[in-house]
Amino acid sequence: MRRPPVADVTGSSGPQPGYGIGALARRLGVAPATLRDWERRYGIGPGGRSAGGHRRYQPADIARIEYMRRLVLDGMPPGDAARAALASEPASATESMAQAPATEPDLAAWGAGGRSLPLPGQLPRARGLARAALALDGAAIGALLDRALDSGGVVTTWELLAMPVLTAVGERSAADGTCIDVEHLLSAQLLAALSARVGRLAEPLNARTVLLACADEEEHSLPLYALAAALAERDVRTTMLGARVPPTALANTISRIGPAAAFVWSQTAATGDPAKLAGIARQRPPLRLFTAGPGWRGTPPGGQAVGSLPEAVQQACEAVGLA
Repeated sequence: MRRPPVADVTGSSGPQPGYGIGALARRLGVAPATLRDWERRYGIGPGGRSAGGHRRYQPADIARIEYMRRLVLDGMPPGDAARAALASEPASATESMAQAPATEPDLAAWGAGGRSLPLPGQLPRARGLARAALALDGAAIGALLDRALDSGGVVTTWELLAMPVLTAVGERSAADGTCIDVEHLLSAQLLAALSARVGRLAEPLNARTVLLACADEEEHSLPLYALAAALAERDVRTTMLGARVPPTALANTISRIGPAAAFVWSQTAATGDPAKLAGIARQRPPLRLFTAGPGWRGTPPGGQAVGSLPEAVQQACEAVGLA
């Protein structure tokens, strides 16, 4: 049976082989001008043109360009990414969308990269995450975070990738009022990626849970999700109460479920009043109470401050008897 002609993805009349520049730009989530610039500056472009002189991207061309874009999002300077893509053996376009190249480029050899946000001294992958965030490319943000979590784990991803970019975005927002949308999208993607890690925990090792809650009126709960995900990697079950937990609700929850430890997060001094946690550490059954975050103006009676995600993970594991 004769195969039907390839559908025209460019919008021109009649079937045409390959992708036009507009269709490829939509597929990659970039502007057509970016593809033209990459072709002009780095020599990475279509292998041919139509009879009318229009660009036509074939599967091998698409695979190279997708590879280049992934390297750029990971933090590699565009020129280096183009050279790596041109030197690669292209997979089919379908395969390139579904899987990463067989080998990763040497991170130590990557150049300075990222000029969009001030990230001095940070890993190239952090600069790639910043590029994806500024482009409001949720799919790219999610893919970068998943690769980082798979390869480095939650603590490394949080400290070396997520926090530097979140801090830079926050500073930009405070300085000129921009990037609020960027911060919201990046936070949402982080929350989704971290929550997915927590959801994978099937058989926890701890009988008594670890309770996670924000201080009264505190809305910044993302660090607690990082702690929950990091503990899930160690097969430790947590119970998340999230943002704005009144002291009475926290006390009632502790009485009901009897956690081995409770971590209470405060981001700002307005929410970090240790007096509101008075008596929490003396509840029954006994528990270990920890305050976390830069907002606390002291430590409640019987409580202990933790200053970093690795320290919080260690203390939680000790509390449930898994250290």
